[in-house]
Amino acid sequence: MKPVSIGTPKSPHATRVLMLGSGELGKEVVLELQRFGVEVIACDRYADAPAMQVAHRSHVIDMLDRAALRGVIEREKPHLIVPEIEAIATAELVALEREGWTVIPTAEAARLTMDREAIRRVASEELDLPTARYQFADSFDELRTAARALGWPVVIKPIMSSSGKGQSVARTEADLEQSWQYAQTGGRTGAGRVIVEEFIAFESEITMLTVRAVNGTAFCDPVGHRQVGGDYIESWQPHPMSAIQLERAQAIAKRITDRLGGHGLFGVELFLCANDKVVFSEVSPRPHDTGMVTMATQTWSEFALHARAILGLPIAAIRRHAAGASVALRADRELRSPVLDGLAEAYATPDVDVRFFGKPSAGPRRRLGVVLATDVTWDAALAKAQRIAGGLSLRDG
Repeated sequence: MKPVSIGTPKSPHATRVLMLGSGELGKEVVLELQRFGVEVIACDRYADAPAMQVAHRSHVIDMLDRAALRGVIEREKPHLIVPEIEAIATAELVALEREGWTVIPTAEAARLTMDREAIRRVASEELDLPTARYQFADSFDELRTAARALGWPVVIKPIMSSSGKGQSVARTEADLEQSWQYAQTGGRTGAGRVIVEEFIAFESEITMLTVRAVNGTAFCDPVGHRQVGGDYIESWQPHPMSAIQLERAQAIAKRITDRLGGHGLFGVELFLCANDKVVFSEVSPRPHDTGMVTMATQTWSEFALHARAILGLPIAAIRRHAAGASVALRADRELRSPVLDGLAEAYATPDVDVRFFGKPSAGPRRRLGVVLATDVTWDAALAKAQRIAGGLSLRDG
């Protein structure tokens, strides 16, 4: 195990980390890195993003612009480059890594997971992991042919997107036109190819938070979650599973994360089906939105684990001290300057926490905060978090 040293921030011997993407998940990673004395530089496509507000300095760039991305990296000379979102010029990250820069977890992992076609082919065709049956379509006619072949309903997603953007379920052929148009406008890189999947009749869906550190792979207790239209709505930990399901889920998570390589925390999304069947869905090479619940349930949250792993520190144990839940606070309309009301009433209830992300503006469905709650059981915690979230309101300032 290599010795780890961290220099003083803003000095010649500082340990510098460049965050590519500065949303609420990146903000928590920055805060954890700051506790170690790491010098952090945050980038995003807009000013005053959440992580920028707690970083040492920031840059506003189009991260899909290869020249702009290279320019900020060569200027800042970071020891670690940490992608926090999918919308990045991953080809440039691959080139930079070949030149000696360190990308977390690897540039190849960033490239594969940004592209649903690439990661699905790796999971299904290379690793032979259980997945939904799927086809790809470059046109509406190809979409219709694929949907008919797979059978109704089908799930349609842009090849490159995140947080459910552009994702929908077509239950009949009449739904396909709307699904196609939504996929063409919701992708991270504009119109283009889509993946068409059979609809898995799952009993529940989970995120297996998986940490690759210098001393091996470790797992958080499974996080159950509910999504609507691909958007995370609420999550809870631990999700009840049979011993066989847990063993299978961890085995799938280890195989896909071993293939991606590097150090850091990965969010592996899985479907739990009848007869203890576990099906791979997606993987993110970074902390996961459903894992925000770990800020209330674990001694080290997913963000703390990510920070430690990418700095080359061992993860000796992952401790969960409570059952808990999280509920997202989302805008229901355009908000030019979001304001959160109802906090005093929320904090009158024990074992509740509220995080307001500080995003400068928001459109409908955009996540602006999260309610965290703990209780004796996960379902009691979820009921508490739902009740508190219902008493909070978002408005324009």
